[in-house]
Amino acid sequence: MSESKRRSSVVLVHGAWADGSSWNNIIGPLLAKGLNVLAAPIPLTSLSDDVAALDRALERTDGPVVLAAHAYGGAVIAASANERVQSLVFIAALAPDEGETVAEVFYRDKPHLQAPQLAPDAHGFIWMPQGAFGPERAALFAATQRPIAVACIQEKAPRPAWRVKPSWYLIAEEDRMINPSTQLFMAQRIGARIRSAKVDHTPLVTAPELVIEVILEAVANSAA
Repeated sequence: MSESKRRSSVVLVHGAWADGSSWNNIIGPLLAKGLNVLAAPIPLTSLSDDVAALDRALERTDGPVVLAAHAYGGAVIAASANERVQSLVFIAALAPDEGETVAEVFYRDKPHLQAPQLAPDAHGFIWMPQGAFGPERAALFAATQRPIAVACIQEKAPRPAWRVKPSWYLIAEEDRMINPSTQLFMAQRIGARIRSAKVDHTPLVTAPELVIEVILEAVANSAA
């Protein structure tokens, strides 16, 4: 077996209004650990479309895989049935159960008083309001955002992989997008190994070392 097939792969899935570059602060350090790393591009057009795109990305990897996702991407990684996936990592991510929609879990608890007001445009896509991005790289994120289709949050989720695979969850205690209480509910329902920290909705940018620690713990557990 080649060295590339022996090494674990970490496949990263971005959330709404983002693309693979949202993981830029995470990719380099993981590569430095000798891991294969891939940021899967998902179209944000429906949950089924996004899962299919993830599965196509997984075809570009060999050997064991750890899936890590931010925000909406949590629904996507949980819906993949790829047998090489060893574990799942949720970074302030949404994790609907079978038959639930992303919208149902997102709105389970009251939104933060400073949460952005979200509504679809005439084409069925939801854009993040210009001033709703965090202070770090806010202008860049606002300028490059990719909208999410309403279909992504209204489609019922299939049986999630977290029912049978070990999971990790990083709760963002200062999240103004996904209520931390909702995150705790999902993490406990998953049976995840939980980390909780005073970070905002985008620890990929604001606390990358913490995100890397959680992913590496999942990788180490999968290798063992």
